[in-house]
Amino acid sequence: MKFRLLKLARQVALILLVIWTVVSLVTLLIEIVPGTPATTILGETATQEQIENFNRKHGLDKPAFFFGFDQENGGLKWNGADNRYVDYWAGLLHGDLGKSFRTDRPVLDMILERYPSTIELALASMFVAIVIAIPLGVLAGTNKNTLIDNAASFVALLGISLPTFVIGPFLVYFFAVKLRWFSPMGSANPEDIVLPAITLGAALSAILTRMVRSSVIEELGEDYVRTARAKGLSERTVVYKHVLKNGLIPVVTVLGLQLGVLLAGAIITEKIFGWQGLGLLLLEDGIGKRDYRLVQGCVLVISITYILANSITDFVYSRLDPRIRLS
Repeated sequence: MKFRLLKLARQVALILLVIWTVVSLVTLLIEIVPGTPATTILGETATQEQIENFNRKHGLDKPAFFFGFDQENGGLKWNGADNRYVDYWAGLLHGDLGKSFRTDRPVLDMILERYPSTIELALASMFVAIVIAIPLGVLAGTNKNTLIDNAASFVALLGISLPTFVIGPFLVYFFAVKLRWFSPMGSANPEDIVLPAITLGAALSAILTRMVRSSVIEELGEDYVRTARAKGLSERTVVYKHVLKNGLIPVVTVLGLQLGVLLAGAIITEKIFGWQGLGLLLLEDGIGKRDYRLVQGCVLVISITYILANSITDFVYSRLDPRIRLS
């Protein structure tokens, strides 16, 4: 019991450390980006009075951090605790992500509107990747150094080599423009998720295929496989019930890590297909319009999702291999 409490406390401390690091880095990076929210949102024709009122309304008249650069003396100067960094953390502790500079809406509300679409796209992409990778990887692993293995390896290499901004437009041109099976853009209909999910899942399926192949080849050389065959079990049962289960741990590792990549990489895919998710919100409404609060909120939510995905991965580990529960 004591060990479990210590493990839980360590995980909570790690989560808090990651959140603090992410928020601090994002806050620092957006401060050094050229341009200001006032001029971007109000326009170049805004008067000095309008800019000052905007900055005062959103707290931008305060210094960004505890210290800043003194242009007159050419060194650092202490700004004190009355700064935007402290104000933002004070809001976070009360569950407030602030308000959008552009729309004046709560950032949390804007994120919650788009968050389900991004999670839906990420999960659909993982499903596509698994459906492709496991049969292809098993087929390649059980037919090592044959024509089938070479063909599967070629497909995997092709999937890794082609970026999403190449696969996406190709799928749009072929399935939306030529065949007219799907809409080229949008997320209003259930079938609109097919092309974005295939685009994101293609690269991941290529990586998983190679990992499944390696795991299957390694596990086929173990003693328990020979024992299972000696008992008269069919080759299909040996491969899918024993070999694949024991070889899934590295695959689960990649899936857990890649969820964060899917959430971040979905920005390009969402842009190509006009998918109204968190990535498009971050890119167009956040970064594109210098909406600092929206950028901070989106990155924070993506980071927390990534942490939760890794926690789920640890749980799946323990189910696949009971020895991990004891470690």
